[in-house]
Amino acid sequence: MGDNAGTTQDGSAREKEAHDGPPLGGGGPAPQDGSARDSKRHDGLPLSGRGPGPGPGETHVECSNIPNGDSGPAAPTRLYKRRWLVVFLFSAYSLSNAYQWIQYGIISNILMKFYSVDAFAIDWLSMVYMLTYIPFIFPVTWLLDKKGLRVTALLANALNCAGTWIKVASARPDLFGVTMLGQFTSSLAQVFILGMPSRLASVWFGADEVSTACSIGVFGNQMGIAIGFLVPPILVPNVDDMDELAHYIRIMFYISAGVATLIFVLVVIVFQEKPELPPTQSQAQARNVHPDEYSYKASIMRLLCNKPFMLLVLSYGLNVGCFYAVSTLLNRMIIEHYPGEEVNAGRIGLTIVIAGMVGSLICGIWLDKTKTYKQTTLFVYLLTLIGMLVYAFTLNLGHLWVVFVTAGVLGFFMTGYLPLGFEFAVELTYPESEGTSSGLLNCSAQIFGIIFTISQGKIIDKWGTFGGNIFLCIFLLIGSVLTGFIKADLRRQKANLRAEVQPVSPTGSESSAQDYGATARRGTWQLQS
Repeated sequence: MGDNAGTTQDGSAREKEAHDGPPLGGGGPAPQDGSARDSKRHDGLPLSGRGPGPGPGETHVECSNIPNGDSGPAAPTRLYKRRWLVVFLFSAYSLSNAYQWIQYGIISNILMKFYSVDAFAIDWLSMVYMLTYIPFIFPVTWLLDKKGLRVTALLANALNCAGTWIKVASARPDLFGVTMLGQFTSSLAQVFILGMPSRLASVWFGADEVSTACSIGVFGNQMGIAIGFLVPPILVPNVDDMDELAHYIRIMFYISAGVATLIFVLVVIVFQEKPELPPTQSQAQARNVHPDEYSYKASIMRLLCNKPFMLLVLSYGLNVGCFYAVSTLLNRMIIEHYPGEEVNAGRIGLTIVIAGMVGSLICGIWLDKTKTYKQTTLFVYLLTLIGMLVYAFTLNLGHLWVVFVTAGVLGFFMTGYLPLGFEFAVELTYPESEGTSSGLLNCSAQIFGIIFTISQGKIIDKWGTFGGNIFLCIFLLIGSVLTGFIKADLRRQKANLRAEVQPVSPTGSESSAQDYGATARRGTWQLQS
């Protein structure tokens, strides 16, 4: 679907300019008006030479040297329209899975009554997502590195689909254990999903698109949470008749199962491992690296010894852990001050996530344009802290419209931070696996999410919502300080800059590119902005 229609990385105008100008190979002077853009269009790598442009009906293929220290031939690169289909399909199944995470918590008071369990048991339907991630992330990341995107996507959707159908069978008051089993199965699917956005963006997208593509991948997860806040309170009203309530719950489960099944079928048919030709020269080089040369254990150890990255792991975990706690306990916080407002509690959650989706896309585009990773991350983190303080002080004022506004501001920055963390991590850890760095970030978030959800829930029970929210503000302040101490060692950007200034020999070969001491691996050498 769209495979045969390729595009260049910077559009037809620059492609025309590249074909109309004289060749850049042979060490001669580059044309003054096109060299910078040619260099950018080729992922920051100088062109080694170019033949005449494509004739009528031919497909344009970009060529530039791979900075591997050898004088090998240039590799063709190409952007396929299918890349957008792949990333949006990923967003779709990420949406389906994220919806299931929050669908219980936003109607926790109704499910407590239906299953005759306490609030803590319902909270575990959310926290099982966090708990499952921690032990399984390392084998799943290894699988992603060894087997690739398609196998990971198929396993994610198989588990996600199975979880939804198990939950269909649990719509009875005496089957809380079955609904927990279904949620556990869906939580296993999440482990295969959360670390994929940055990897998928690198494998399919050009250098000037990776942050935006990563944001789209995160966007699907956020949209699922948004729908999870909005739809369950509408589908499952707070009625006293248990048979009627079981009917409503069963409808909710059937809808999510139908959607998950449809997405699973589409993934089997459509989802592709990688494009026929790589999108960038870094991906072209990655395909030439033998998988046996990659040591997963050594990669993990290098990441654990990377001080700037470990500071980011802590600060990211604190921020996203706070988001998990707020999302899980939102129904309890709203109902305490606004009894009977289950539907509005869902709408407030929707506001948080929709605002965060806008923030994610804006941040992703901003990073692609400016490359100011640390400055943007710190700025968004500080505004998240301010937003949380405002939310804490206004929640109990008695005006729902105020809560909507403050929750929207909080969501814009708190969930807008998610793609910033992913992309900053890739910069700090280049050329390590994006899946591994993302997995460590998410592992930290799950651990802090469990701690914060349990702690804030206990604080709310004893001291009320204000104390619980101030508790989170303290840790957001700590995270802001940690972010300020991160050294912005943008390794991927340095590799791009180094590639731009590499001297070109008369034969068009480049001098050897410096390695950061990391073991080469398939799909890791991504000289992308």
